[in-house]
Amino acid sequence: MNGAWEVTVDRDRCIGAGICVGMAPGHFTLTDGRSRPNAETTPPVEVVTDAAESCPAEAITVRDGTDGHLIAPEP
Repeated sequence: MNGAWEVTVDRDRCIGAGICVGMAPGHFTLTDGRSRPNAETTPPVEVVTDAAESCPAEAITVRDGTDGHLIAPEP
């Protein structure tokens, strides 16, 4: 897949488990007990989708930056 991915974290849904930071520390940070992406877009990398799939609150969304289709978490 080419292009960038858009990464968002629903901070109202996030429970601050920190799994995303542990799996992809270059892509997520905990701020005030909640996760946030380090950047709004990222090159396609598997650790970002792994983090989204592992989030216990399903607060992380990864979308294709070109057409907006959902990449993770898988429905």
